[in-house]
Amino acid sequence: MIPLSLAEIAAAVSGQQRDIPDPDIRVTGPVVYDSRKVAPGSLFAAFDGEHVDGHDFAHQAVSSGAVAVLATRPVGVPAIIVDDVTAALGALARRTVEGLGTQVVALTGSAGKTSTKDLLAQLLERLGPTVWPDGSLNNEIGLPITALRAADDTRYLVLEMGARGIGHIRYLAELVPPKIGVVLNVGAAHIGEFGSRQGTAQAKGELVEALPSAEDGGVAVLNADDPLVRAMAARTSARLLLFGEAADADVRAENVRLTDQGRPAFTLHTPTGYSDVTLRLYGEHHVSNALAAAAVACELGMPVEEIAEALSAADTLSRWRMEVSERADGVTVVNDAYNANPDSMRAALRALAAMGRGRRTWAVLGEMAELGDESLTEHDAVGRLAVRLNVQKLVAVGGREAAWLDMGAKNEGSWGEESVHVSDAQAAVDLLRGELRPGDVVLVKASRSVGLERIALSLLEGEVPVR
Repeated sequence: MIPLSLAEIAAAVSGQQRDIPDPDIRVTGPVVYDSRKVAPGSLFAAFDGEHVDGHDFAHQAVSSGAVAVLATRPVGVPAIIVDDVTAALGALARRTVEGLGTQVVALTGSAGKTSTKDLLAQLLERLGPTVWPDGSLNNEIGLPITALRAADDTRYLVLEMGARGIGHIRYLAELVPPKIGVVLNVGAAHIGEFGSRQGTAQAKGELVEALPSAEDGGVAVLNADDPLVRAMAARTSARLLLFGEAADADVRAENVRLTDQGRPAFTLHTPTGYSDVTLRLYGEHHVSNALAAAAVACELGMPVEEIAEALSAADTLSRWRMEVSERADGVTVVNDAYNANPDSMRAALRALAAMGRGRRTWAVLGEMAELGDESLTEHDAVGRLAVRLNVQKLVAVGGREAAWLDMGAKNEGSWGEESVHVSDAQAAVDLLRGELRPGDVVLVKASRSVGLERIALSLLEGEVPVR
């Protein structure tokens, strides 16, 4: 964060200073909302959450080095009092970024946002100082927290934008207006909230509507392979840059294939030339993510050879997203348990099938949340796909939705005991420990709320990623 005095912060957020002995004291550290992450010079944002009230930790934050607290009521330590801490964070983020000469890049999509953000960050770091979100900080709290990490020398600010409803992305784009907006895809994620893919497209397209015109430097980077994303061209006055495998894509992949390890390889074509790429990530779905990142890097002046080199060297920076670890006995565990939707579940299963050629494969799957009326159909379809891809063992973990996964697998094939429905993560761990053999490949995936990462972590017990 650029250093600001408490008086300047109070003015930016329309707040009242309380118990502040010197308004000229400056915040020089990060803005945090977890008192355990306070560093000297921090500003602590106190949220009144569902389970914990941040105001109760104000004294602890200040004793740990926070200069002051952003709060909705006096807390007995230096504080800036506002009506709404979330809105105040947004106002402070906008005030901060407006004063910087930073190129803001925002991306959204039903799947792949975090993986694409990780790739893009590693490309742009080669061009100059870059700030990007830790993990998936993509909502009305996480986005300002990320933006407030920008400093005077920050050249690129990469933001991830999620949506739980119409208007959410519009709000985020107003907080920190981007010049470049990337839409990755429109899938079935959150279809229970949006009602249809068309409803999801309406929400995601708010990003391109928020971009400046082409004359003012706005660029909309759109997936040419997704009809609902391609159609967003009509909703923006920004210049268009298409990526994908389509013949008319400005940045495209040709000769896409998977290595024996399940890693994607392709020839990257850009308006300035072409070069070969072999990703360190797993699964063909990362080709589209890599193309999106490459399109932005190309737009910002990176030569195609350097883009290809950077993509080939890039790792995932976020935990539990196709995180591959190998045990001493040769069992490979793929921890993709951070989140799941029908599109990412299908992609992960295909990656498992590619990685497991000649080996025994296990799919340990749980609920895909927020699918509404489509939940039974989508879970059944994923179970069926596991059979079609010749995954040897399916372990469906949890309640009703897991039963639907199991049902789909058994209806598609004649799996019998090869498809197992267990009640919880511990039951899955017990089953796997008794049946895994050296050389097996195990995929663990479900929506974040299910917590299946516990299965992967239990199976690894201190093993480290193979990357």
